[in-house]
Amino acid sequence: MGSDVQGEVHNAFLKGHTELAHHNQYWYSARTIQKLVQELQDCGASSIAFLSTPSIYFSLPKGSELRGKSWLFDFDDQWAEEPNFAKYDYKAPEELPQRLLGTFDAVVIDPPFITEEVWEKYAEAAKLLLQPEGSKVVCSTVAENMGFMDRLLAVKPVPFKPSIPNLVYQYTLFTNFEPTVLCELNPEVPEE
Repeated sequence: MGSDVQGEVHNAFLKGHTELAHHNQYWYSARTIQKLVQELQDCGASSIAFLSTPSIYFSLPKGSELRGKSWLFDFDDQWAEEPNFAKYDYKAPEELPQRLLGTFDAVVIDPPFITEEVWEKYAEAAKLLLQPEGSKVVCSTVAENMGFMDRLLAVKPVPFKPSIPNLVYQYTLFTNFEPTVLCELNPEVPEE
């Protein structure tokens, strides 16, 4: 990820991948991706499970220790050539690779749908993949889901709201830890 003279952030993932409507994909803006990656690097995570978040996974520095120990779990087969890719159907969290269960100290989740039933499946997958103690959770969904997000994953909304240019409604980010980067407002998203 780089910036030009005017401070505009560029992202190689965004330049190389279009959103696929049949997978309900909506990419974050380059600046939002940059802030999410920065938070993940700063929070002390050493191995991250990326559930339906390819734009964040592929924006980790290539060749970094963090990227090498992290995995992308996604339904979209276009990522299948990636060594740390696992095909993931949110309807079947019990089919996650056994060898990866309990091995991650952080998870990033952005499901293709925002219903409680879908989030229950993603929460089940997260709990299977995460180490039992001290794991970090970052989620993206609508603010109206706050009640069940707290119940399912013990996450709270943070001030930084993600910019998702092609999505018609505003998402909120949730974490189970005190953020150092996502604690500030996103200048791309107008305050309500």
